[in-house]
Amino acid sequence: MAMRLAFTKMQGAGNDFVVIDATRTPIALSPAQWRHLADRRFGVGADQILLVEPADGPDVDFVYRIFNADGHEVEQCGNGARCFARFVRDKGLSEKSAIRVRTKSGVIVPTIHADGTVTVDMGAPRFLPEDVGFDSTGLPHRRDQQADLWQLQPPEHAAFWICVVSMGNPHAVQWVERLENHPVEQVGAWCESNPRFRHRVNVGFVQQRSSTEIALRVFERGAGETLACGSGACAAVVAGIRRGQLAAAAPIGVVTRGGRLTIQWPGSEKDHVMMTGPAEPVFDGVMEL
Repeated sequence: MAMRLAFTKMQGAGNDFVVIDATRTPIALSPAQWRHLADRRFGVGADQILLVEPADGPDVDFVYRIFNADGHEVEQCGNGARCFARFVRDKGLSEKSAIRVRTKSGVIVPTIHADGTVTVDMGAPRFLPEDVGFDSTGLPHRRDQQADLWQLQPPEHAAFWICVVSMGNPHAVQWVERLENHPVEQVGAWCESNPRFRHRVNVGFVQQRSSTEIALRVFERGAGETLACGSGACAAVVAGIRRGQLAAAAPIGVVTRGGRLTIQWPGSEKDHVMMTGPAEPVFDGVMEL
């Protein structure tokens, strides 16, 4: 039997989402149905699908679930968190400016500003290989100031050094000389599915512009290269500060193909990462599944 599913299409710096209100009626779809929704030819089209669920305890306002375009549920999505907050405000589900939301990786607190931008407290980063599900056994290793770097060698491409960071989801960050000409698709796909990453990995490619600005491309788990990645921007800035290449505590501009994000992190492992950027509705619709 077919079901009619209401949704809102949203985007944050070009990272696009299908957002679904499941606060009144529970929604449980199969991986194939999530993939169908995300399909850009046969469905709505999105990098991720965001599910808004009612609070599961007194400490939060909502539960936030994220499904990648390949149908797999994941732990975190920073650009999606901003769109989530804007959605619940626009749809009258909350009147709060700061919204406490439970994700698979913990509680986050998006704050909506008067200009429509949203700041998300992304929590504290983690750096141990086990935090990322990364097996570093036997790999060449070096320290760059406070950062641990490991070398990977993809076939048919030059070896590169990565810094691994967990922002509630796993990231591998590397610095490159010329971002536009870098083989992001090939190296990103190889790294994402490398068996050393137990949960697969989001792969960030960073080009340094100054001590307060970087350019970033991200090959995301289950989605391929996207126009922006909020948690990837956080991981890249954290890695840059740990390596001494970016200024701690300063607002760091992250220029993606879809827009600009601003990330701040004081530099201590216990400090939380703050991300600010746009969150905009595109259209509302109903799809028959």
